[in-house]
Amino acid sequence: MDASAKRPRISAAVLWVSYVISAVPVGMMIFSAVLKLFPNVVAEGFDHLGWPLGLAGSLAVVEFGCVIIYLIPRTAVLGAVLIAGYLGGATATHVRVGDAGFFAPTVLGVLAWLGLWLREPRLRALIPFRSK
Repeated sequence: MDASAKRPRISAAVLWVSYVISAVPVGMMIFSAVLKLFPNVVAEGFDHLGWPLGLAGSLAVVEFGCVIIYLIPRTAVLGAVLIAGYLGGATATHVRVGDAGFFAPTVLGVLAWLGLWLREPRLRALIPFRSK
């Protein structure tokens, strides 16, 4: 018996909703990573957050890596963990400087997990929502 025969079926609508939800943090992280490849664009933001501008390229590579791992179905859960870690650091950075921008990375992390939770039955079994 093939492994896909054992997996619960997901409706096409739920699958597409999960893709749309997941596209939001993926798109934002790719956009953020691309901006970091142009240090003159992010210099003011890095200065405000207290990060050395020399880390922009390294952070872009980390963001790209997290997204790639998240987009591969076999490694998506690891990708979600890495994205949550990265965005948790972003949240902490914004909170540290008293910036209200902490809300965006928090929401993106939640959306990354929600999108994966909707399309991954094993994750729904691990983290069930119960009505009682």
